[in-house]
Amino acid sequence: MTIEQMREKLEEILTPKRYEHSIGVMETAAKMAEHYGVDVEKAKIAGLLHDCAKDIDKDLMVGLCDELGIELDDVKREQRSLIHADLGAGLLTPEFEVTDPEIISAVKHHTLGRENMTDLEKILYLADIIEPNRKPYPELEELRRLSMSDLDCAMLCACEHSIAHVERKHKTLHSQTLATQQYFLTLCKERITR
Repeated sequence: MTIEQMREKLEEILTPKRYEHSIGVMETAAKMAEHYGVDVEKAKIAGLLHDCAKDIDKDLMVGLCDELGIELDDVKREQRSLIHADLGAGLLTPEFEVTDPEIISAVKHHTLGRENMTDLEKILYLADIIEPNRKPYPELEELRRLSMSDLDCAMLCACEHSIAHVERKHKTLHSQTLATQQYFLTLCKERITR
């Protein structure tokens, strides 16, 4: 399936706002990938498709995960916003003919992150947060600048923003977000002490 065909299919299944966001993430991820010497085509596909499951009804999301053998812990089961990354990764092959494990992994980890993220995974995680259509928030411009100069420290900043956002919303914080934050905190501290 070509990127143009993916775009057309995605436009049919997402709300106009979510589709516009996906185009913004695709363009931002491509720009970042070019800057960091990462495969631009993979970044475009990951950026475009990262939210392919976001507009699915929560009960249907859970049912599809069960059907596809995607394990969901209790925190993910209760928060729709956390299910879409796992489900989206699971739908890439059957729905969009994407078989590249790097793209699938980037989509899977674009919400909670993980330790030892690849550059493509970091780029998608960050592009999702800094794309031009994002509603402004206090750290946005600084995060945009940092994303084009230091992926690891940008990840730390993004994780801390995400944690603060979840706490403000009084939602349960997923342990994977904390593990991701701790990993990048350690990485950035080590760099400073060298």
